[in-house]
This record gives sequence, C-alpha cells and structure tokens, in this order.
Amino acid sequence: MAAGGAEVAPVRARRRFGAVLDRDWVFALALAFAVGVLVWFGRSIKDFFAPTAASVYVPAFTGQTNADANTQCARLRLRCVVIATRPSDRYPKDVVMSQQPGSGAQVREGRQISLVVSSGVTIFAMPDLRFESLRNAGLDLNRLRLQLDRTTYVPNDDVPRDHIVGQDPAPLSSVRQGSRVVLTLSKGPPAGVKIPDFTRLSLDEARAEAARARVHLGQIVWTPFGPYGPPRGAVVRQNPGPGASIDPFEEVSLQVSAGPTEYGYLIRQVHATATVPARDDAARVRIEVRDDTGTWNVYDGFAQGGQKLDFNVTAVGSAELDTYINNELLNQTQIGREPPRPGAAPEPRKKL
Repeated sequence: MAAGGAEVAPVRARRRFGAVLDRDWVFALALAFAVGVLVWFGRSIKDFFAPTAASVYVPAFTGQTNADANTQCARLRLRCVVIATRPSDRYPKDVVMSQQPGSGAQVREGRQISLVVSSGVTIFAMPDLRFESLRNAGLDLNRLRLQLDRTTYVPNDDVPRDHIVGQDPAPLSSVRQGSRVVLTLSKGPPAGVKIPDFTRLSLDEARAEAARARVHLGQIVWTPFGPYGPPRGAVVRQNPGPGASIDPFEEVSLQVSAGPTEYGYLIRQVHATATVPARDDAARVRIEVRDDTGTWNVYDGFAQGGQKLDFNVTAVGSAELDTYINNELLNQTQIGREPPRPGAAPEPRKKL
C-alpha cells in the first residue's frame, strides 16, 4: 500500500504483459512475411506457366508461303523456325504444311513457332534396279525417298538368289518421292552345275544342251582352220572342259570352226552389258567397237543415270570395247586378241 491510499501494480505483472505483447508483434510480422513470400512465389509460378500481359495469339501459318509466315512472325515478335521439309502433292513448294503451337494458341512474345514446309512434288525417272541385290536396291530406294511396298520370289536360273528380276514401276517411268515400289526377286539356280561335253556338236546343238544343263555360254570364237578344218559351226574346244563342276554363273567359252573354206581372222561373238553411272540428268552414251576391220558404234544416244544397256557384239580379230559418257572415255574392255600367225617371226626382246 503506498502513501495517500493509492495502489501500485506489481512490477512483475507489467513485465509479463509486455513480453506477451512483443511476442504477438513478432508473430504478426512473421505471418505477414510468410504470406508475402507465398504470394510472390505463386505469382512467379503463374508468370512461368501462363503468358504475361505481353502475349499474342498465334495466327494460322498453314497454307502461307515460308516468306510470308516469317514476315508475320516478325511483326508479332514471334520466332518462326522451319524444323523439317517434306514432299507433298497437296501443298506447293515452300508452303507451310503444319505448325506448332497451332493457330489460336496464346503465347508470350519471342516464343518459337515450329513450321513444316513442303518441298513440293519431285518427279524423276525410276531407276533400273534389275540384277541388283536386294540390299543395294534398298539403299537406292532410300536415297531417292521411294518406299519398298513388297517383294515376291520367282524361279530363275539366270539371276542369283535375292537379286532383282522385275520391278514395278518399270525402269525410266516417271515417279515421285514417296512412290511405292514392288520388286520381284530370283530364287536362284542350283548350288553347282556340271559341264557337258560340247565338242563335235553344232553350235545350235551346244546352245540347246547348255540350256538343258543350266550352263551359261560366254564368248564364242569362230576360228578358221584351213581347207581340212571341221565343218562350219562345229564346236572344236570348250573352256572349262567337259565334266567340270562350276558355279551356276560361271560362263563356258566355245571355239567354233568357221568352215573348211574360211581363212583369216578369228571372229568373236560376245554379249556385253554396260551401266550408265548414276547422275541427275541424261547423258550421251557412245559405245564403240574397234577390231581388225575398223571402228563402229554399237550404241550412240542418250541414257538416264543408272540405266542398263545390253547388246551382242561380233568382232573380228583383236577387238576392244570403249565406253564414252558425254564424249569422255569411261572405260576400255578388251574383247579378244588375235593369236600370232604361224611362221611369223617373234618380236625381238627389248634390252633392259
């Protein structure tokens, strides 16, 4: 009790009330700070996933040219990027086929718009795939962006197994990228064949016998044997000899009599095949034969890259086959060489 009858509150009670008041202020400040951080974090998340106020609606670029789409993108402060080009018979060349994001989407300025642009319709000549292996034909189809539809097998003794004997579309027909191709493949001949004896047979009989035995005849050399030689067309020698077992595609050469009244040079009959090197445009091809009678062309004209040319050549004496592409010599192949004539003096050896 203080003087004058006034009561004084205890000091300990005042201090306890002040401590409680201080804790309330700290709690309120901490709560306000936490709410502020939560609001800031939520706004950041919203700005990250949702466009801000500076946003635009993506227009429809499909059907526009690539140049027009880029101009419109620049005006809207967007970035148009061509991510792929694809052939199309619906959209002309350099016209936008598709876009991502699609038209109507709301995006921020500076957003990338991915475009797929048409490369148009590319029409070209179908390559000649005959006699190619299935693997090599597949590489050619992939390079030209053609699609292999299906394959079928047929019996064929003249072409190795898994090699092409037919195709659809046909060689040199007009195709476009994405066209489907059907290939016909060979089942192949037997593993090995035995050579019959062709000697003393006529050439026609030898050819018939070779067909029955599934033997391929190669070079046929007509040889003059003088007045006492065998009849014209009789097979005198063969290589490899009778009874030999050979690969189904190894060729047998025949030496045939030119007749008892014939004199002079050897005459050779050869089946030749030439393939035009792969190129984008047509090339002028000239195939020239040079033998002891002179020089002449067996082919002179234009051909597409990859086209195969085959023909029969009859040459007299020493002969050579030369192939020119656009008047440039591509290769030389010797068909045969005339043997030295009896009684001819040998050439002197050069001193080293």
